[in-house]
Amino acid sequence: MSAAERLLCIGGAWVPSLSGEVTEITDPATGDLVGTSSIGGAEDIDRAVEAATRGFGVWSTTPADVRAQIMLRAAALIDERIDRIADLLTREQGKPLPDSRKEIAFGAQVIRYYAEQGRRVEGSLRATAQRNIRSIVSWEPLGVVGAIVPWNYPVDLYAWKVGPALAAGNSVIVKPPVETPLAVGEFVRCFYDAGLPEGVLSDIPGALSAGARLSEHPDIAAITATASTATGKAIMRSAAETMKRVTLELGGHSPFIVLGDADVAAAAKAAARRSFSNAGQICIAVNRILVDARIADDFSAAVAAEAQAIRLGHGINPEVTGGPVTTAAVIAKANAHIDQAVASGAVLRSGGRLAEVDSSLRPELFFEPTVLDQVPVDALVMHEETFGPVVAVHRFDGNSTLDEIAQLANRGDYGLASYVFGDDLDRAWGLAERLHSGGVGVNVNDVSELQAPFGGWKMSGFGRELGPEGLHGMMQQRHVRIHRRHAPA
Repeated sequence: MSAAERLLCIGGAWVPSLSGEVTEITDPATGDLVGTSSIGGAEDIDRAVEAATRGFGVWSTTPADVRAQIMLRAAALIDERIDRIADLLTREQGKPLPDSRKEIAFGAQVIRYYAEQGRRVEGSLRATAQRNIRSIVSWEPLGVVGAIVPWNYPVDLYAWKVGPALAAGNSVIVKPPVETPLAVGEFVRCFYDAGLPEGVLSDIPGALSAGARLSEHPDIAAITATASTATGKAIMRSAAETMKRVTLELGGHSPFIVLGDADVAAAAKAAARRSFSNAGQICIAVNRILVDARIADDFSAAVAAEAQAIRLGHGINPEVTGGPVTTAAVIAKANAHIDQAVASGAVLRSGGRLAEVDSSLRPELFFEPTVLDQVPVDALVMHEETFGPVVAVHRFDGNSTLDEIAQLANRGDYGLASYVFGDDLDRAWGLAERLHSGGVGVNVNDVSELQAPFGGWKMSGFGRELGPEGLHGMMQQRHVRIHRRHAPA
């Protein structure tokens, strides 16, 4: 394929950054050039705010049905162009092509969902204490919304932010990741090709200065971000100066609890998928497995077998089920966590090193899916997010009460997702209700559902995406209290 070249999208116009800065995007599997992207700064954000302010005046007064029609056309175009977008995503990010297609297809589904949800926003006529008073409560858009999207799921999480913001009538300025901006660029084109008015959506791959300007700009009413906890704290500090509404989906450290009556094979398969999908680079990845000691030997062996069955290679190859990590920093942290855990007494069951791959590939970014067993609770991997293909197994006493198991699972600062596997649904459900996280999966390894809210507790952030809550998070309420001169008889 020929190299892709993308510019900044400012209000629908594709333009170079004012600094002229350009970065090369390389395939993490091969090191080959995939394309180039302009890199925006604070001055480019200012340009986008001007365009977005004009666009908001048009879009916020566009009837909800018309907004929905444009968004539905955009989703249809995404579906039509999925092969091109998925190919770019796999080459710039590394995940296998089926996973890229799944991500993009779900992104289109999110856009369709919010197109319809935007038609269903309801106000209300409230009861009053006086016969000559009427109280009308309505939902209104916020204005210009800023969004920050990470590199691990750049298209999917783009849709999570843009879908509800547009459906609510806001204009949006997005800072996508500089590591993976190419598929996102094609995603944006679908909106303008569908008839989105100028100024309504801007897309600026940018340096730190661009993100800082988004969160501090006085004419941006809200900011929504998926980022590290450290970045989320910086956004909060900056946004506080202008009292922006802030929605943050931050780091995670998800426990996967295997009760003594669980189906070992099914639980191991589910844990391995959620541990090693996208090379572990996912906020709701399984980071630590807490397993009943009575079944731990069988379970640990089963998870290790699942890990060893993953075929690593270039994601374009249809036989490949696992790709490279996206950045070298992922492997550095994985090695640090593995070394510290082993030094603390953990046993390495599988992986733990760079993988042997085809000579045409870039070996320094391929890492074997790693299973650590008998990991002590104070090991780094048990409370720090690796964000890589490493999972730690800790064994708990089979006679532990639900409160004791929950206390073990709730250790740490994060609360994004938790998982429980067990055949006794009453017991599994009872444990789920004791877990301190925004989402809990019982006998499933995914807590995201399009029609339900997604978000974290504790240091994993606040605010919710997806579901009706995602739409209302992009809106504000207005109360109009009316005095009627002549009360009804």
